[in-house]
Amino acid sequence: MKKYYYFALMLSALMFACTEQKPLTIYMVGDSTMADRYDTIETPERGWGQVFPTYLNEKVIVKNHAKNGRSTKSYLAEGRWEKVMETLGRGDVVIIQFGHNDAKESDSTRFCPPDKYAENLLFMIRQAKAVGALPILCTPIARRHYKNNELQYVHGDYPVAMKGVAERENVPLVDMTTLTMEWLAPLGDEGSQPYFVYIMKPGEFSKYPDGKTDNTHLRLAGALKVAQLFAQAVKEDKVSPLNKYVEPNNTEIKYSVSCGIK
Repeated sequence: MKKYYYFALMLSALMFACTEQKPLTIYMVGDSTMADRYDTIETPERGWGQVFPTYLNEKVIVKNHAKNGRSTKSYLAEGRWEKVMETLGRGDVVIIQFGHNDAKESDSTRFCPPDKYAENLLFMIRQAKAVGALPILCTPIARRHYKNNELQYVHGDYPVAMKGVAERENVPLVDMTTLTMEWLAPLGDEGSQPYFVYIMKPGEFSKYPDGKTDNTHLRLAGALKVAQLFAQAVKEDKVSPLNKYVEPNNTEIKYSVSCGIK
């Protein structure tokens, strides 16, 4: 009998060890400011989700499903959320960031007023919860838009709408709108330029052929800074279980897993 007792103890210990060693899987869902960019020769643009693994330990897998130009409306309409739900499961974390493209009134395929935007977020949250995953909402990062060298708030009611959903559903929210504005405001127009896609000097890459400054999309330095801000917020706010995996002081750059997104 004692032999079987010790065997049972060993089996329980083994099962516990296997459970502890299973990596945490994080799904990134959002727009271009979060997305992976694979055309690294053609553009210096990087999404913060692409480099988020830099500030995580080795027990995490990051699957980046964010896609350039998407709003909550177009992301759902194109079946991209359905693709996430195919593998999202118990114990996984899904970070959801939208708002930049929902506000584009000139594009009917993407425009989504704040009330409908909130409904779309609610839909994704409840589906994630239904399979045992933890949704974390993330307000849109600031645009680099200055007037008289003062950073302007340009996101309208979308961050407020997202905060309302987070409170209603009792899910964690990281206010990246505020955090990134606090970072960019003291840098000023000129000081913030190295973090975004723009022309630094004659002949250097610009996203636009006429040399227009891109005040939305991040370069590597900007993506790393935004990812670090998110990691620090998760750590400070003790957003469980993700706070156990973040290491905001890491310096070795690591990238998310390619999801083959087209």
